[in-house]
Amino acid sequence: MSAPAERDEIVLSVRGATKVYPGTQALKGVDFDVRRGAVNVLVGENGAGKSTLMKIIAGVEQPTEGEILMGGQRVTLAGTADAARHGIGIVFQELNLFPNMTIAENIFIGREKTRGGVDIDGAAQNAAAKRLLERLEHANDPATPVGDLRIGEQQIVEIAKVLSQDARIIIMDEPTSALSAAEVEILFRVIGELKAQGVAIVYISHRLEELVRIGDHITVLRDGRITGSRPMREVDVPWIVRAMIGSASKDFAKTIHHDFGAEILAVEDMTLPRKGGGFAVDHVSLSLRAGEIVGIYGLMGAGRSELFDCIMGRLSGAKGRVTLAGQELAERSIHGRIKRGIALIPEDRKAEGLVQILSVCENMSMSSLSAFTTGFHLDVKREKRGVAEFVRKLAVKVASLDAPVSSLSGGNQQKIVIGKALMTGPKVLLMDEPSRGIDIGAKAEVFRVMRELASQGLGILFVTSDLEEVMELSDRIVVMSNGRITGEMDRREASEEKVVALSFLGHAPSSKTSDTRRELH
Repeated sequence: MSAPAERDEIVLSVRGATKVYPGTQALKGVDFDVRRGAVNVLVGENGAGKSTLMKIIAGVEQPTEGEILMGGQRVTLAGTADAARHGIGIVFQELNLFPNMTIAENIFIGREKTRGGVDIDGAAQNAAAKRLLERLEHANDPATPVGDLRIGEQQIVEIAKVLSQDARIIIMDEPTSALSAAEVEILFRVIGELKAQGVAIVYISHRLEELVRIGDHITVLRDGRITGSRPMREVDVPWIVRAMIGSASKDFAKTIHHDFGAEILAVEDMTLPRKGGGFAVDHVSLSLRAGEIVGIYGLMGAGRSELFDCIMGRLSGAKGRVTLAGQELAERSIHGRIKRGIALIPEDRKAEGLVQILSVCENMSMSSLSAFTTGFHLDVKREKRGVAEFVRKLAVKVASLDAPVSSLSGGNQQKIVIGKALMTGPKVLLMDEPSRGIDIGAKAEVFRVMRELASQGLGILFVTSDLEEVMELSDRIVVMSNGRITGEMDRREASEEKVVALSFLGHAPSSKTSDTRRELH
């Protein structure tokens, strides 16, 4: 068989897949092919059924109807172990790691390296893990507890875990959502190596520029049905968007022009010592006016999320002043600062933003129950009306307010976290990677809400590693690098080159800077 024929060979097919959950039908007769030695892109809005389809292929879920074929033969994937035996691995969008275990232990969990099958060979595991981490240019020691890693570093561990299985089919569900630009480049290089080895990659992402860049074949899902499937060379971004949402475009939020109010938030000389010396937040000062949206851009390790933790009073080692509406905040508790009018949308919604066993309504009203309580009595009807209003504003796709939040897609869970923060009636909203895991349509809806809230006088400070996002949405841009603010500019004065250069090198681009950047890459 010729090389091109092998490359186009279909190694796995899903035929007529239907998946019914209580109150909703996630998939409706889906046909999907996975090609050897290719990046098989799968796109669709949140709730379109992408993750459900991938869970069926990975053995996590069973189809209500339909079949899976490998090598032309029907197979039953009764669980992830069964899928692994058939050479299928998955990098989940929601991290599945044990924080109290080391990197090496997480990579080889369930497949531990042993000495004669008697005890675990920790040295062998660490050595194998180190080779995988070096392949991904990941600097942490394999003996480091996963709980000590930032979320982007944990994402690298998830990818290393799947690479360790020598899978023939690798599903990557939003693998770059928490990665820096440099880490994305490393991942793409690894994907190129895997393709050359004949590995089939199924790649899910909401970043369309990524899909066009690395994809070989694209399949689009909308409302549980396939709306398009073509070689990537035959499509462009407008075609993808039309297939996803049924119209030519869903633009980012357009600016609602309004005057800014007085200074609503001031952070002065904020510092946070780093373990081992230096500062994670290094003498940072910034301000925010009522009605203003300020975007903080920077790469992983820049100190952006740590700054938000300092503002919220989450870290006892932080020093500096936080002033809200002219009054210095003495409270060090998160509850106290929420009560004063600061709300935080955390980067990791699963670990910090939601209680998975509770309902949509219970999660959304959790931080604002006092608004629906008289004495010891909770007005449940008023609570549900309040929640329903924010569900409508944020266009959350949910069958019922009583449905468990764990039944929602990743993007809809993110909207629940945003709604929970907004229901506290904040004066200042801190948003850490607010669009992580959100598709084009949902992103536009969230951004429109942010603009509307700003026009009503809410001050919004948001962190993002998405350059397009910070350029489109911000009234003012702050750039951080190595814990310090390296640049601050009005959106009208900003350029992508200037913002990126400040995030990498700490100064604005010049001819010398451009030469240095070329050397770095």
